[in-house]
Amino acid sequence: MDDQQFMKQALDLAKSAAGQTSPNPLVGSVIVKNGRIIGMGAHLKAGEAHAEVHALRMAGSAAQDADLYVTLEPCSHYGRTGPCADAIIRAGIRRVVVAVLDPNPLVSGNGVKKLKSAGITVEIGVCEAEALELNRMFFTFIRKNRPFVSLKHAITLDGKIATRGGRSEKITGPAVQQDVHKLRFLHDAILVGAQTVALDNPRLTNRFADSEKQPIRVVLDHDLRIPLESHIIQVPDAPTWIIAGSNADIENRAAQFPAHVTVLQVDGSRVEIAAALKLLAEHNVLSVLVEGGQKINTAFLKSGQVDEIVTYIAPVILGDAGTVSVFGDLQTGAAENGIRLETQTVERIGNDLKITSTLKE
Repeated sequence: MDDQQFMKQALDLAKSAAGQTSPNPLVGSVIVKNGRIIGMGAHLKAGEAHAEVHALRMAGSAAQDADLYVTLEPCSHYGRTGPCADAIIRAGIRRVVVAVLDPNPLVSGNGVKKLKSAGITVEIGVCEAEALELNRMFFTFIRKNRPFVSLKHAITLDGKIATRGGRSEKITGPAVQQDVHKLRFLHDAILVGAQTVALDNPRLTNRFADSEKQPIRVVLDHDLRIPLESHIIQVPDAPTWIIAGSNADIENRAAQFPAHVTVLQVDGSRVEIAAALKLLAEHNVLSVLVEGGQKINTAFLKSGQVDEIVTYIAPVILGDAGTVSVFGDLQTGAAENGIRLETQTVERIGNDLKITSTLKE
C-alpha cells in the first residue's frame, strides 16, 4: 500500500466519529511498519485522547521507527490533553505523513516544526482535498470566527415550503425525514426564527440517528415573545438557547423559562445574523443547521453567512394560491444578478431529491 491508501484509512477512521467531536476537528491516524498497520485510532470526543495517542497505544513499543499517518497536523500545545507531537517523538516514530495543516493559530505549523526539530521526516499534503472536506466545519469556524452554516429546506417542485397561512406541512417522504435527523446529528445547533416556533411548534430534536447527542435548539427572537407553551420550552429533550435583542424584557421574561432554556442577548433591537453567529461562536458552537421559514432563509442568504444549502425536492406542485416560497425578495432584479450556487451532490432519497450546493465565491 502507498501513502494515499494508508491516509484514506486514516480518513475513514476520522469519519467514524462524525458529529461527536465538536468543537474539536475530526482526526484519524494509522501507524505502519514494514507495510503493515500496527496501530490505529480516531479522536472520539472533545477532552478525550487524540487519534495519534490511540494509535500509539495500540502500536506500543513497535511504534519505534514506524510511519505515522494523520489527517490533521499533530497538536503541539497543552489543552485538555497533552501535545500529540511530544507523544510521537517519545514513541520513536521515524516519519509522519500529514494530510493538512491545522488552521488553529495555537497549532498551525508548530506541530510540524516540533517534529522536524526532533529529526522526524514530515510530509504534508497527502489526500489534502479530502481532509479539507472532512473538516470543512472546523476550518470555517477557525478562519471566519463563526459557525459553519447549513441552510436546509424541503420544497415542492415549484419551490414552495408552506401552504396558505405560512404553516409548513410534511412535503417529502419518510426517507427524507430520516436523512434530516442524521443531518441534525452532524450539527451542533438547529436554528429557527420565532415565527417558525409560533406557527409550527417544532421539537427540533434528533430522533432517528443512533445517538443520545442532541443539537442545541437556537431561536432568534428579537423581543423575546416565544410562546411559553412551545415544545422547545416545555420539553427538555435538548438545550434551548433564545437570542434576543437589547430591547427584550429579559429579566422578567427569562424567569418564566425552565432550566434547559438559556437567554442570550445581542446589541441592537433586532437580532442581526452576523451578531447571532458571532455570539454562537463565542460559545463554541462549531456548526448550525438553519431550518427556518422564508424570513430566516432570506435573511441568511442576504447576509452572505451561508456555507452550504441542502435542498430536498418533492415531486409535488402546489401553485400560487397563498403558498409560501422558500425565499422572499432578494432584490436581485434580473437573472444575471441572481445568487449563483455550485452543485456538490445530487441524490435520490425515496421518491424525493436531495441537492447539496455551495455559494460560488
